[in-house]
Amino acid sequence: MSDRRQRLLDFLAENDGWTTSSQLADRLGVTTRSVRSYVTAAKAAAEPLDIITSSAEGYRLNRDAYASWLGRPETPRDRLHHVVRRLNESTDGVDVYELAASLYVSESTIEGDLRKVRPLLEESGLSLQRQGSRVTVLGGEENRRRLVSRMFRAESARGFIEVERIQKEFGSANLTAFKTDLLALLDAGGYFVNEFGLDSVLLHVAIAVDRTQKDLSLDTPHTRPERIDDPGELGTGIHDLMQTHFTIALSDADLDHLVLLLTTRVITPGHDLPVEEQTDALGLTDDVEFVRQIARKASEQYLIDLDNDEFAVRLALHVRNLVARARVSSFSRNPMTRSIKTSYPMTYELAVFIASEIQRKESITVNDDEIAYIALHVGSHLERQARREEMVTCTLIFPNYYDIHLMMLRRLEEALGEDVRVEKIITRTDVDRSEITTDLTVTTVPSLALGDNAVLVQTFLTDDDIDTVRRAVRRVRRQQRRRQLKDDLLLYFSEGLFVRNLTATDEVDMITQLGERMLAQGIIDQPYIDGAIERERMSSTAFTDSVAVPHSMLMSANRTAIAIAVNDRAMDWGENRVNVIALIAFSSSGRNSFQTIFDQFVEVFSERDDVLQLIRGSTDFAAFIEELVHLMDK
Repeated sequence: MSDRRQRLLDFLAENDGWTTSSQLADRLGVTTRSVRSYVTAAKAAAEPLDIITSSAEGYRLNRDAYASWLGRPETPRDRLHHVVRRLNESTDGVDVYELAASLYVSESTIEGDLRKVRPLLEESGLSLQRQGSRVTVLGGEENRRRLVSRMFRAESARGFIEVERIQKEFGSANLTAFKTDLLALLDAGGYFVNEFGLDSVLLHVAIAVDRTQKDLSLDTPHTRPERIDDPGELGTGIHDLMQTHFTIALSDADLDHLVLLLTTRVITPGHDLPVEEQTDALGLTDDVEFVRQIARKASEQYLIDLDNDEFAVRLALHVRNLVARARVSSFSRNPMTRSIKTSYPMTYELAVFIASEIQRKESITVNDDEIAYIALHVGSHLERQARREEMVTCTLIFPNYYDIHLMMLRRLEEALGEDVRVEKIITRTDVDRSEITTDLTVTTVPSLALGDNAVLVQTFLTDDDIDTVRRAVRRVRRQQRRRQLKDDLLLYFSEGLFVRNLTATDEVDMITQLGERMLAQGIIDQPYIDGAIERERMSSTAFTDSVAVPHSMLMSANRTAIAIAVNDRAMDWGENRVNVIALIAFSSSGRNSFQTIFDQFVEVFSERDDVLQLIRGSTDFAAFIEELVHLMDK
């Protein structure tokens, strides 16, 4: 199935409701006519299963049918996997005609599959040799395994690698039990475990077992990266586990490779050591000092406190392994990258800043997946440090009857004590609502439960009541953020920095064009534009499917301002297609507002339907401001 047809199915899978052909066309960068042809082709490929329902409202995925189709053994993707495995496992090649006959397809179908296989081989350092009807893969065992891994990951690129799927694919029935015993081995060795990375390594285990059983073993040991020690006892433990669960003995090169993967992608020592002892015991003095330097720079730049011993040690351990992986271009995949980037843009931005400092010092490349792992460290530290949002203030209005109001108070504080601060309790019904100044009112009196920020509950709080109050708290917080954002944003837009349908060849061209408008007004200088381009090359600033927010990591603008392009036609931006591009310039005096503006600007543009409404309504600057205010007031 073509890439665009698969992307169409992916977009439908993301939405529980109907998706119009116009929305799909915009997401795919094609015409509505092409969308209809993709739908027709996708439905034909899945017959007799009806995977897509069409109506006047658009298209919707039939999830049960789609799940059945994905699991069907004779899909084109499954056939491609089969061809790759047959080629990989054969030392003297495969005959095209015999291959077609064994799969009950035509020779032309196999020829088409081979055309898809060839670039996959090249990406893995392999090549395809053809002599008449016989085709042979040329390349070493390590590259052959890399190809198998890539093919398997292609199906898991949008989510987690599931152990059950690995077991099914490679016939490794004991992989789950192996994982359980491996976790016990690592825990006994005093290691922290990265579960995301562990499942990735289990894929390598399954491939190693499969290939070894076919007498196809690695024969060249891997070079261990500098400063990554070889925990010999770990190799012995893995050797024993392989014997126990798979009754095979890996070659020394295979065993060394698995230990290397574990030590650089999955484990960090120090689980059994107090934080204050880890720096010396693990030889982290220089690493910790480097992390502290970065943390100080980040704190100065973003006014966020990252000064913490545990954070510095944990991140230093991670950075040591990250650098080791980067030296051999063996990055860890992170299935949460997209969700972290979209849901926590400010945390991700801090991670980008840290990654840029690591890149500069170590002369390496840090990709999006690795940046997302750094964001996990930053986010967990900030979460432990303090709640970023203030508690919502609340007034309780319960008619007085013995101590029922106190019972209600205790119940509410037990359930929502971290989110709500009760400032006032009123035990009478004749209340002047104008005197209530808290963010939220919770009451058992129907006549007082009027307005968006009042919640009616039962005399004895039920679980449903608690859920209702919790939703109200979230709504109040959102309203507060939107009001603050509205006040801030409207200060930074101007008619001279607003443009409709600005065409650009790529991200750099768009940043340059918007930057030149700011340059002409004396808001920024050329180094700021260069800094925004450098930041973009680190990681795409398309934090949602609709908006890109390019910016420099240095707050060197003369004043804070936003240059914005609102385009009817979406443009490619990283892996997304965006209609709104907002180049944000921050001055040093605007640091206090950076977090508020940045996080919430992304939040406002997170709903695709809202963005499309903004695009349609923004015929000029005045209309843009009117639509934006309406959007933020929703």
